[in-house]
Order: sequence, then structure tokens, then C-alpha cells
Amino acid sequence: MNNEYDNEKFFEEYAKMSRSQEGLSAAGEWHQLKSLFPSLQGKTVLDLGCGYGWHCKFAAEQGATQVLGLDLSQKMIQEAKNRNSSHQIQYRVCGIEEYEYPEKTWDCVISNLALHYIENIEMVFQKVHKTLKPQGIFIFNIEHPVFTAGVGQDWVYSEAQTPLYWPVDNYFKSGKRSTHFLGCDVTKQHHTLTQILMGLLNNGFQLETVEEAQPSEEMLDIPGMKDELRRPMMLLVKAMTKD
Repeated sequence: MNNEYDNEKFFEEYAKMSRSQEGLSAAGEWHQLKSLFPSLQGKTVLDLGCGYGWHCKFAAEQGATQVLGLDLSQKMIQEAKNRNSSHQIQYRVCGIEEYEYPEKTWDCVISNLALHYIENIEMVFQKVHKTLKPQGIFIFNIEHPVFTAGVGQDWVYSEAQTPLYWPVDNYFKSGKRSTHFLGCDVTKQHHTLTQILMGLLNNGFQLETVEEAQPSEEMLDIPGMKDELRRPMMLLVKAMTKD
């Protein structure tokens, strides 16, 4: 994850988001992502790009015996320790690409809205496969390729500032995408749907679930939420190691 998350201005704005203040219940994708989790009772869980640690705390509450949350941002890790500590959870300042990925160590690896900051996503898939135990589960939520290929990752607006349509360009050109998010310039990495799904299949995973996030009926009254039904923002994937 890029160090924008240690930028004071960016972090202050991030802290104002409803998912930052209220946790998983305020995340529009949680009603879908939650159903992808296997039983975590007695399991070991690795969280790549853990942010505030909401998913780490969920894993601990579900009975996981060991949880490790990694994030490149010192501010995120400190917030995770303050908000979501538990005797089963360890937090570490560490980038997704820098972690050592010990062989056959974890039952479940999760990553929520972090992999679109990674340039070589296939290398991460290889390392996750290595660190999972046999029949291990890999669950991740990544920004959808239609979203990351969006021009400026924003709508085209009318004169009245209502969203007209979501422009997509250079879809098959993977790599850096610059966007303005929470008052800061942020660099993300665009990966096509083929690169994401075939990257898993070519590295020893079998696909269990592929879903595109949609807000729940209960959230559609939130201003702007109905527009989330006009284009996919997030891609949810559950994969399993074959051996």
C-alpha cells in the first residue's frame, strides 16, 4: 500500500469515512464479503493491508487462534492497535510485497481494498499460495477493473453536477493510474479481469466465488449509493489452494 496513508491530511480525511468510524457494518460490500469466509474456529489468519484492523477483529471474534495484520502505514497500524486489539491479534508495519510468506503457515489469507496498490499482483498470488496450508482459503476484495480503468476514476457530470456516465479508457493497458482521492493525489495499479482471475488459476488456485459488489437494499437510501448500481466498484474473490 502506498504511503499516502501516512500523509496527515489524507489520514484525517480517511478517518472521517463511515467505514472508518463504524467498521464493517458501514462497508457497502460487507454483506457479500462476510459470506465468503469459511469457519475460522481454531484457524490462523493473515490480513494483507489490514488498515484499521476490522477484519482482524472479525477473525478473532469468529474463533481464530492466531491473526496477523500487515499494513505499510504506521498510522493505520497504530489505529488498528487502538481500535481492534485482541490477544489473538498481532499487528505489524510491513508492506504486502515485503512480507516473508513462510511456507504452509496460514489457513486463511484475506485482503480488503489493498491489492490495487500492487504492481506485480501475480507475484503476490504466488507468495500467498506458498504461505497457505493445503486447502487454504484466499479471500480478497479489490477495486474492480472497470473502476480502476475509469478516467480519473470519476463520473462525467452534467452542468447540474449529476453523474451522467462512468468513462473507461485504456482498459487493456495495465499499470499505474493516478487519481484524486480524499484530497490527495493517489497512485493505484490497474489490472484487467483476465490478469486477476487467470493469475490465480495459473498459480495453483481454484476459484470458489467471484462476485461484483453491490450495495444492500438497506444502503440504497444513502446519498449517492444508487449510483453504485450503475457500474461495479469492487471485485470479491474467494479461491482455494488445490493441494
